[in-house]
This record gives sequence, structure tokens and C-alpha cells, in this order.
Amino acid sequence: MHTRRTHRRTRIGRTRTGATLLAAALLATACSAGGASTSAGAAAEAVGATQAAKTSLAALERATPSALAPYYEQKLGWRDCGVPGFQCATMKAPLDYAKPTEGDVRLAVARKKATGPGERLGSLLVNPGGPGGSAIGYLQQYAGIGYPKEVRARYDMVAVDPRGVARSEPVECLDGREMDAYTRTDVTPDDEGEAEKLVGAYKEFAEGCGADAPELLRHVSTVEAARDMDILRAVLGDEKLNYVGASYGTFLGATYAGLFPDRAGRLVLDGAMDPSLPARRLNLEQTAGFETAFQSFAKDCVKQPDCPLGDKNTTPEQVGKNLKAFFDDLDAEPVPTGDADGRKLTESLATTGVIAAMYDEGAWQQLRESLTSAMKERDGAGLLVLSDSYYEREADGSYSNLMFANASVNCLDLPAAFSSPDEVRAALPDFEKASPVFGEGLAWSSLNCAYWPVEPTGEPHRIEAAGANPIVVVGTTRDPATPYRWAEALAGQLSSGRLLTYEGDGHTAYGRGSACIDSAINAYLLRGTAPEDGKRCS
Repeated sequence: MHTRRTHRRTRIGRTRTGATLLAAALLATACSAGGASTSAGAAAEAVGATQAAKTSLAALERATPSALAPYYEQKLGWRDCGVPGFQCATMKAPLDYAKPTEGDVRLAVARKKATGPGERLGSLLVNPGGPGGSAIGYLQQYAGIGYPKEVRARYDMVAVDPRGVARSEPVECLDGREMDAYTRTDVTPDDEGEAEKLVGAYKEFAEGCGADAPELLRHVSTVEAARDMDILRAVLGDEKLNYVGASYGTFLGATYAGLFPDRAGRLVLDGAMDPSLPARRLNLEQTAGFETAFQSFAKDCVKQPDCPLGDKNTTPEQVGKNLKAFFDDLDAEPVPTGDADGRKLTESLATTGVIAAMYDEGAWQQLRESLTSAMKERDGAGLLVLSDSYYEREADGSYSNLMFANASVNCLDLPAAFSSPDEVRAALPDFEKASPVFGEGLAWSSLNCAYWPVEPTGEPHRIEAAGANPIVVVGTTRDPATPYRWAEALAGQLSSGRLLTYEGDGHTAYGRGSACIDSAINAYLLRGTAPEDGKRCS
């Protein structure tokens, strides 16, 4: 899942659940306390309800293996980044931790040193999620300049792009034109022929990734990325790792705590994932999460004079039917966009644009305006902009490596949600019940890992991190991408978990306008005072 964000984060942000994340497939990446509808929540609970993992991630030995000593003892050569106030370096890590003498992976690191005043508290590592989001981009564009000044005064703000991501030996799978075709692929096939085209698109994507990085592709797991973070902790001179991770970054941070509980310092896991769930259930619950977010949007939309999906007398259910009818119209006849490369607004691109806006209620007005243009004026430019932002497509037609890294990590971390089109068809009723608007497309998007060229190395598991300091787990009640139930689940698994709840909309909570959330997290980062378990903010 990648974590999509607005300007506060790296774009709009995704999580890590395989194909339901934009980066992993053709669409975006459980139920909150306010939750999805009762039926959606029931569907999410029903499928795979007995599949949650019972095994727990085992901690590594405290003593660093001698074969890893050269990595832990390396010195970073800091240099100017070309961005004022930031320094960059390159860190080496073993490609394969089981065979640390047989090759390295080079990881990009960046920092902004503590500005003072006040005693320096060490380094604060940040990760925006994904998987595949550039932590360095997040640091330079937001965290290093936008985190509370008192936090930046006391910590060196640090980021490392995980292996296979952005500046750290990025996986590449398709060129720009190929990605344009991939993102337009129909993910709601009407017949066997369209289903075969979708499977063909997944296979082409997977083959491209396998051809680009056949060895690296076997070693981009979350466990390996977490072990890389421990090397970075050591070379930075910190006894414990202090960390703020969002969305998929919560899984990365929790994994670190599980592997190195005695080295876990002050960890904030915002927009939490539940590592105990298999891919199919993760995808289904996330589908219900997007329905929850859409219901909030629908209720707000009909109150506005410019809502193209209904008026004050229109129910949220009918708003959803109206949007689905619009998607069906696009499936039959795409809408012009004025795009320089001749792209039209297809059903898949429009769906992606809508999903992108679900991550932040601040994008709802933009979504209303874009839908109005597309539905009433046959101008799809606005929705195309939203979709391109989600996919990180640049004006020159190139794409960041986000999508490629996202699939590479997701398909390695968990066995595929589905192994064949027939399995998807059998599960369609559950997905469509979870979300009448998005369910069909998100179900088919969950097929992508079935054709991955590398076998998965991970399995669902609990993370307890026994012996770790208090770990703050943050959940938003109407989060579309990481449903609130996941935060409850992770906080319950962690032996020292403290659940902090934001009652509201959008993906993640820190730095999104809640003084209650921000003050609780700041107190923890600056003084080590963790919030009371179960604290709620609005």
C-alpha cells in the first residue's frame, strides 16, 4: 500500500495491501469506529475471519553478528543535497542478510540537523508509507520543514529511501508510454476477453520488474528494510531508534520494533496497518474503508450547491449509484481531457482520481469541480490531474518508481490475494457488498501479485515487540486506506502499544489540524510521555 497525501505528505499516500494500492495495481490502495456500513463491515469480518495469524514476529539476537560488523561500523560521508539545510549520504547494507558477504545494496540517506535551542534528542527517522514512497522526498518537502519547530529543534530529522525505492537502487518496470497504457487498463472486465487483457497487463508489468532487477526483487521485503534501519541507527550514533511512520510506514516501524524491541525508542505509527491479516482480507477491509470515506464525501457533497451527484434530497446510496453510472458511461465512451499525449479519461483513470481525493477531505472541493467538468461538460482534465498525482506521473509523461516499488514490496511480503480470475469472480459479491462503488475494481486489482516473478517470503504475523518502550499507534475513524480497526488491532498486538484515536476523516492524523493529536504526539517525542491508551481526539 502506498500512503497518498496532500502537500503535507508525499502527494496523497497509500498503504501496503497489494493490488488495492495504486502502486501495486491499477487502482488505489477496516472498518472504523464510525465505520463502514454495517453490511460492509460484516463482509470484511466474514471473509478470512479465522485467517488472522497466530504466530508472532520473533526478535533477532541482541548481539550484532560479526559478519554484519562492517555495515554497522561504516562512516557516512555527508555532502550537500542541493536543497538548502539538508545533507545527503549513501549507506551500504547487505543485499541478502543471510549471505552478507555476497553483495551490497546502496541506500540513499538525508538529514537536516537539529536547529536548537534545547538539548539534542538524537535522530528522528521518518517514513511516509507506500511501500514505495520516497522518505527523502517526504523529509525535504514536508517533515524537515513542516514538523513542529520544537521537534525539529531537538532532533536531527533523518530519512532513508528503502531498498528498491526512489534514490535507493530503484526498481523500474515499464516506461512512461507503457505505464500510460497500464493505468488505462479496464479493471472491471465485462467478459472473458477483457479479463484476459487485464491478466496480460499484470503479466507485462511483472515481467518488466523481473527483467529490471532480478536479484534485488528478492530482497526488498519489509523485514530487510527494517534491518537496514537498524544499521542506520547505529551509524548515526543512536542507542535507540526514534521514528514517525505513516500508513505502510507503520508496518515498517512495527516490524523494526518486533525485530529489535530493546532498540525501539519513541515510535509513532500513524494510520496503522494490521500485520496479522492475509492479503485478501486486507484488500477487502480496505475496500470497506474506501466506502466509509466515500459515504462521508457523499453526505458532504449533497450539501454543496455544486455537487454533480445529487442535491440535499439525495441519499448517500443514490450518490454512489450516480457515480457508478458515470463510471459505466466512461467504460463505454471515454471523455476528452485535452492531454498533450492524447489520453482520454477512462473508467479506470476516473476511478483512480476519485479514490485519490478520498485520502484528504481537503480535496473534496477539487473532486466536486472535476466531476462536474467531466459529467456535465465532457472535460476530463480535472480527474486526470487527480489520477496523475496519485500515480506520480510528471508532465513530461514519466513516472516515479513508486508504483514499481509498491508492487515489489507487497508481492514479496504476502502471498497473493488471488491466484486466478475465477477466484476473483467468486469473491466479487463480498467486495461489492463492502463497496458498491469501488468493490468490483478493487477485487480485480487484487489479482496483480498472482503473476509476480518472485515467490513471496513473508506471511501474515502478529507483532508484539515484548520489552519495547511505549509505542504510540494512531488511528483515524474514517480513514479510507488504513481502516481504524487496523490501528485497534496493532495497538492490541504490541505489548506496549498505546492507541491514540482521531475521530474524523482522511488518511493519518499527525499534522492534519488536530491540536489534540499534535500535542499528544509532540509530548511523546519531546518528553517521552506517551498518551494514555485509548485517548480520543477530534
